[in-house]
Amino acid sequence: MVRATTLVFTFVLSVAVPTVAQPPSPQASASLAVAERGGGEWTEYPNIQDGFQVLFPGPPRVTETTWKSEYGYMLPARVYSAERGRERYSLTVADYNAIVQQGIGRGRLCVPGAETCIGSQLSGPGHWRHDVRGVLVYASFTFIKRDAKVTHYLWGHQDLVEGHQLHLTNNADQSRTFVYIAMHDMRLYILEGTVPKGYPEPALFQQSLGWVDKDGNGIRYQTIYANQFYGLKQMPPPSRGGGGRGRGAGAPQP
Repeated sequence: MVRATTLVFTFVLSVAVPTVAQPPSPQASASLAVAERGGGEWTEYPNIQDGFQVLFPGPPRVTETTWKSEYGYMLPARVYSAERGRERYSLTVADYNAIVQQGIGRGRLCVPGAETCIGSQLSGPGHWRHDVRGVLVYASFTFIKRDAKVTHYLWGHQDLVEGHQLHLTNNADQSRTFVYIAMHDMRLYILEGTVPKGYPEPALFQQSLGWVDKDGNGIRYQTIYANQFYGLKQMPPPSRGGGGRGRGAGAPQP
């Protein structure tokens, strides 16, 4: 029921995410075993509106906020967060579907002939397409700039949706943060779990992110989903597998 993956992410105003597409550590396996026996407080939280499902230690709080993109677009976002003792977990979802009309509007307000605002067929009005293409790097850099040592930064995938994985150790208190950042269906997902020094890694949270369709059914792609191709509709969406928990994601939008 839980996949081997790790996640986290940061927001200009908030934080979130970890993911790992590799076998869990001994600590992670132990934590997963406890949950499978029903001994944990973790529950699966599906969310149709934002197209995901993830394990949380109890019902998460939901905060409406705004995400500022690399090119300065202000996009609607939500932060789902929960605590478990001294552990903190959050998932930030920023909706990049709104960037298209904002880019068109920015182009209309530009000084005539200003390419940086008007853009091109490749970049889109106001360079919104380039903003979308670079979102994983931009979001990852918000973590790299923290007062923390980056101990892990690699490409990965969660249920075949590509993303970036980061592990950080805070310089002040030695707490550890595990992050997974993904872009799916023109939405940015930042999964972030932070535990105090000496605590086991947040395995349940790290490995549980999945994707759901508009009916709440879990789906999974049969090949790697990359938003820069499918979300921008440069290629037809990849085929999907059958049902089951944590299967892929919804059809990409412009």
